[in-house]
This record gives sequence, structure tokens and C-alpha cells, in this order.
Amino acid sequence: MNHLAKKYDAINLSQGFPDFDPDSRLIDLVTKAMHSGYNQYAPMAGNMELREAIAKKYDVLYQSSYHPETDITITAGATQAIFCAISAFVKSGDEVIIFRPAYDCYEPAIALNGGKTISVTLDGPDYQVNWNTVKEAINDHTKMIIINTPQNPIGTIFSEKDLLQLQALTKDTNIIVLSDEVYEHIVFDGETHKSVCLFPDLKARSFVAASFGKTFHNTGWKVGYCCAPKALMDEFRKVHQFNVFCINHPTQKALADYLNEPDHYLELPGFYQKKRDLFLDLIKTSRFRFTPSKGTYFQLLDYSAITDEGDVDLAKRLVKEKQLASIPLSVFYNKEINNNVLRFCFAKTDDTLKRAADIINTI
Repeated sequence: MNHLAKKYDAINLSQGFPDFDPDSRLIDLVTKAMHSGYNQYAPMAGNMELREAIAKKYDVLYQSSYHPETDITITAGATQAIFCAISAFVKSGDEVIIFRPAYDCYEPAIALNGGKTISVTLDGPDYQVNWNTVKEAINDHTKMIIINTPQNPIGTIFSEKDLLQLQALTKDTNIIVLSDEVYEHIVFDGETHKSVCLFPDLKARSFVAASFGKTFHNTGWKVGYCCAPKALMDEFRKVHQFNVFCINHPTQKALADYLNEPDHYLELPGFYQKKRDLFLDLIKTSRFRFTPSKGTYFQLLDYSAITDEGDVDLAKRLVKEKQLASIPLSVFYNKEINNNVLRFCFAKTDDTLKRAADIINTI
């Protein structure tokens, strides 16, 4: 879709990246770090100041401690964290449960390590987990369960009840949980993010993958991190060390300094809710139907009142004829399915959202 958006000079609400710059203060901190000598290898696990800042954030937000020396590793984005966690534990014949529609990096990493993906489908329009289905999918070959909350592409969040169900299903097993929490700070309407680290038995068996790129509007910097108890993290680092070894050092130093002001992430829910609400208000008279996203910076729009086209065909046509790029939801499944839904990214300037809305209102 990015290729088509460029080819047809379309407004690009497809891939999830902002079209506005990060805070200039953060950019200045990177420059300062470079001039201050942070230009050689960082420690393999990451700059200690940054790991300490992350540990403090978890103490403040979740009253849950991760030791900066043993439990936190800085990664090349959350995708590398996810890859390392899977590679450290999934072997030939192992099964990994994921929830569909799913972000597209999980299954390739599972397959590369010889594992088998077991998909549990979340049905629209609510896309809620049926935990009885999950229970039926668990067997002696189940090595890992991957969750994503807030969930890309559908914008839902796991509730406390969901995570208690997951904790109960994995209790007294050797199943590892990999929790993709890259949108942890983008949750709306007064809801709070429920991290696996809030639940003691879950935390003991879980990796948390997180992203500064999603948090601070700099996806091109590719800096994320992973948290887990020492026993799990020791295995994770065996892969990380010979994968990338360490991450861009001046950026780590800058992020460590930037995290000293918690408002930089505490203000994100309000910042993105304004964009979500603006976008939805601008298209409220269109023929698309929607339920406001609960988290992430993605919004699903149901086009069933407009056309019976497949979502891939419609997405391509909108780029070519209307110069508007979106993502068809069906590509996030492992089977033929058409929910008549397109995904739009609202991490854009107000002007971009207004121009996109003008097009949507003509469809």
C-alpha cells in the first residue's frame, strides 16, 4: 500500500507511522549525546541510564519492578524483541498461539524457528477473545502464547478479566507469554493499559515488548526494549547478543534523559484521543460505520453500506481513484475472510486528517 500510495500520490493512512516530527527537545538530546561522546558501542543489554529509567517507569505506572541489570534489554525496535523472544524458546514441533487479526511479524519468526502457528480468530465487530477456544487450543506442544494489547490492527484492549483468564490457563504450565505492548501509552476514554506485569503469575512467565518509536513519534529510530524476569531474559540475551549485540548509543542516552519527564508519555492518551475524535467527527456523516478505537492509533471503518467489494479490491481502488491509502483487514488473517473493514492510521497532522476526511465523505 505504501508503494501504491507513492505511485498515485495518495494521502497515506495505511502504514502506522506519524507524518509529524518528534519533539525537537528529544532531537536536541540526541545531538547532545553525540557531542558528549556516546558514539561507540553501548553495553550489550543497553545503556544503563535508559534501563534505569524504564525500570522507574514500570514502578510508577504499574507498581511492578524490573531490575535494570538483569530484567531489561534495549532492542532494535519491538520487532527485534519479539524475534529474540521467539527464537530463544520456540523450536521444531513447538506450537505458538496467536490471535487473528494479528500483526504480521509473529508468524514468520515462529516459522523460521521451526514452530507451528496456531491461530485463534477474533470475530468482529467486537473482536473479543473466546477463552474457551484458547483453552481448547492448548496442548502438550504449546510453547508460547502471543498477545497484543492495545491490539494492532483492530484497536481493542485486553481487560483485567482477559488477563486473569490468561493467567489461569497458563498457571502450572511451562507456557511462555509474549506480550506485545507497543501501544501501551495510547489508550482512550479513561481506560488504563493492563500490562501482563500487573499479574504476578503472568509476569513470572512473560516477556513484554515495547517501543519508543510508537511512543515518541520516531519509528525510524528503531529503538525498543524488552522486559522479563532474569531466568527468561538470560535466554533472550543469548539470541540478542549474536543478532544485533547492541543498539544505537546516542539515541539511548537521549531517551534516558527524555524519560526523566513522565509527562512525555503520560500526555499521549490525550494527544492521540484528540486526533481520533477529530477524525471520527470529520467523517460522521460519511457512509462508513465505526466503533471508536479503544487504543493504538488505528481506526477500523466498516464499508458494508457502501459496496460488496472485497477489502483488498476496495483498498486498491481507493488509492487509484480517490488518492487515499488504507489497509484491508483481511491481510491480517491466515484464511479467506472479508469483514468489509479497512484500517486507517490517524497518527497524522490535523491537516492530513481533514484532507483524508474530505475524500472519505465522498465515497
